[in-house]
Amino acid sequence: MRFPNRKLRTAVDGEDTGVSAHFKNPFVHELRFTPLQKLKIAVMTMTLFPVRLLFAAFMMLLAWPFAFVATVGRSEDAVEPLSWWRWLVDLVLKAIMRAMWFSGGFHWVRVKGRPALPSEAPILTMAPHSSYFDAIPVTMTMASIVMKAESKDIPVWGTLIKFIRPVFVSRSDQDSRRKTVEEIKRRACSDGEWPQIMIFPEGTCTNRSCLIAFKPGAFIPGVPVQPVLLRYPNEMDTISWTWQGPGAFKILWLTLCQLHNSIEIEYLPTYSPSEEEKKDPALFASNVRRIMAKALGLPIIDYSFEDCRLAMAKGPLRLPRHTCLLEFARLVRRLGLKMGVTDEVLHEEASRARKLCGSRLDAEGFSHYLNQPLTEAVQDIFSLFEEHGKMDVREYVIALSVVCRPFRYLETIKLAFRMFEAQEDGAVVEDELAVILKTALGIGDFVVCDLFRAIDCQDKGKITFDDFCRFLENCPDLVEQYHCLSEPIPQPSRGSSSPSESQSSTNGFCADFSPPDPSTRSAAHSKKQN
Repeated sequence: MRFPNRKLRTAVDGEDTGVSAHFKNPFVHELRFTPLQKLKIAVMTMTLFPVRLLFAAFMMLLAWPFAFVATVGRSEDAVEPLSWWRWLVDLVLKAIMRAMWFSGGFHWVRVKGRPALPSEAPILTMAPHSSYFDAIPVTMTMASIVMKAESKDIPVWGTLIKFIRPVFVSRSDQDSRRKTVEEIKRRACSDGEWPQIMIFPEGTCTNRSCLIAFKPGAFIPGVPVQPVLLRYPNEMDTISWTWQGPGAFKILWLTLCQLHNSIEIEYLPTYSPSEEEKKDPALFASNVRRIMAKALGLPIIDYSFEDCRLAMAKGPLRLPRHTCLLEFARLVRRLGLKMGVTDEVLHEEASRARKLCGSRLDAEGFSHYLNQPLTEAVQDIFSLFEEHGKMDVREYVIALSVVCRPFRYLETIKLAFRMFEAQEDGAVVEDELAVILKTALGIGDFVVCDLFRAIDCQDKGKITFDDFCRFLENCPDLVEQYHCLSEPIPQPSRGSSSPSESQSSTNGFCADFSPPDPSTRSAAHSKKQN
């Protein structure tokens, strides 16, 4: 890939602005401390941290019996009249939760704007979503949320969750997303009978450097929504819990070691959708996001939860912070090129690309290869790979394999070797290995000479995929050990144990319940038919 000066399209106030390719990756959070800050953290760890942690745990245990009594015998499908004692329990739980957050350093919560009534705005859309501390407005309002069904089985916490009557999404039920959307519609159209539903439409945590794509699930009911903004104006950001960066306990530890933690909650005016927006939830979501980004003064970038799978992938080919594969993933998703891509499809694409290995394509030839019109998005993909107005389509196939199979890097490398290897011995030379690894990492600069010599121990001037695998077994950190990159590759902090788990997990407060984009699916289907 060649993109040292690549410009990404972002938008603020509805206008496009050029942003360097080395922009701040929204799924990465890095903390660096001065010696004085490290000393303060050490002192607080020995004094304030254990006291706060014990008090917070005590407050959660104290809240449990109240929540348990209030949920006994309560129907999950209907809202009974609010009795005086349930109203009292609600006040007590809000007070206990507020005391818990106070003990964590959130001494006061600044609230701007007027919260809408459930009859005015049945759904609250909150952004940016960056941490489990975003539960603070949930406990202040006791609004319902969308959560994974497994959460209700967690001791203590599950009982507290059930008290706010969440909408559960089940991993085991293949029809769960449809049922979830129908349940949200039912509650949203109850004229304020049900509590408001607070939804984090980004679907995953970011570092608050931008607003990523909003999932359409919250906007499918077509009812008025109230945008809610979250800010943490602290000198040191110990709040953000992203896919690459400090883990959950480290974030908790560092935050509880701060004397004071600031949080601001701003309620924007209720947004009522037009008839066009009611028919097009994606348009509704996009317009609400634009309003929220303008109020926050943040750019909007069309990255989504699916893109953070790239950021959390483990293995020797972990992506660097400045990778352009996030931009590539956004573009291929926009064109519907990721839909329906299986191993068989990738192998077919590799075979097609190998047949073209002797020729390089211009933009028009690339659009013909994709069976797509030469749109701006196709030109943007082409510009990621082009050199002197031409591109090698094999690089496109490698990048497509990475974004479709982020946890199966070795299969991507094997596919790349198949496209580049010589027919007589199945080997690649140094320049070809450099192209393969640069494209698999989504970077422009990659120093491969020392690595290639180390793999080519017999000095044959070429290596096979088996040579690469044998070397990888003995040197799993080959990219870092041979200084192929100018900066170290960050470690994922929330990587799951299996690809299937990572695909279904989002965050603690808003599970992914949005159905697939039908327009994207139809585009992919038409491409396949052609």
